[in-house]
Parts: sequence; C-alpha cells; structure tokens
Amino acid sequence: MKITPLDIQQREFKVSFRGYNRDEVGEFLRSVSRTVEELVKENAVLKERVEELGTQVNDLSKKEAALNELLVTTQTMAETLKQTARREAELIMKEAELKSEELLKRAQGEYEGLHRDILALQKQRIVAIEKLRALLQTFHRMVELEELDRDSLTSDPAGKALPRDRYEGV
Repeated sequence: MKITPLDIQQREFKVSFRGYNRDEVGEFLRSVSRTVEELVKENAVLKERVEELGTQVNDLSKKEAALNELLVTTQTMAETLKQTARREAELIMKEAELKSEELLKRAQGEYEGLHRDILALQKQRIVAIEKLRALLQTFHRMVELEELDRDSLTSDPAGKALPRDRYEGV
C-alpha cells in the first residue's frame, strides 16, 4: 500500500491517557509529509530521467548496431576489393608474360631469319669474289697471251727483233 503525503497529513491517532504530545506528533508528521512529498517529486523526476535515458540507450544501441553492420559491410567490401585487385594484378601479369613470350619468340624468329640472310649474303659474296677472281685470272691470262702474240709479231723469223714502233699501235 502506497502512502502519500496527504495520507500522512490527514492521519489521526487516538488519544490515550498517557499518549504522545500532539504538537510534536503533528510537527513530526508534517515534516515526514514534506519529506515524502519531496521524495515523490524526486522519484517522478528520476523516472522521467530513466525513461529518457532508456530511450537514449535504445537509440544508441540501434546506432551501434547500424555502425557494427556498416563496419562489417565495409570490411567485407574492402576484402572483396583487395581480392579483385589481386586477381586483376595476376591477370595483368599473366598477360604481360604472354606478350613478352610472344615478343621474344617473334624476335628470335626475326633473328634467325636475319642470320640466314647474312649467311646467304656471305655465300653470295664468296661466290662473287671467286667469280671475280676467275674473271681476273682469265683477263690476266688473256693479257699474257696478248703479250706473247705481240712479242711473236715483233720478232723476225730469223730471230732478229723488228723495230717496235711499227707495231706499237696494234
């Protein structure tokens, strides 16, 4: 049963032959009544404050839950982005390796082709030099034969040498 300040103020006690002093009891009851009234008011204020704080706690709990969810989502997104970046980097590296291998094979093929061309040109040079040498030898032999013919024309059959100026222009 709740006792209100009004209950305390209106409370009447029976008087007995040797009872308490009525003024002291009255003063005490008024004092108790004021104290209880202050406590009731303070209790009401505290209840309102508790409700406000409860509302704030609920709001903060909701915000905390939302922040935790956001944090988890952000971490998941960050991890996903990292994985995607790793995969893309690996793909780029593989593509670069394939291109470099292809370029290396192409360069190797071009090198081999150029090497064959150089060898063929060296063979053609050797053949050309040999042909030129043979041609020079042929010309040299022809010049020698020409000189022999000339010497034989400038000599007389008896073995005497004929004057050369006569045959110089021949």
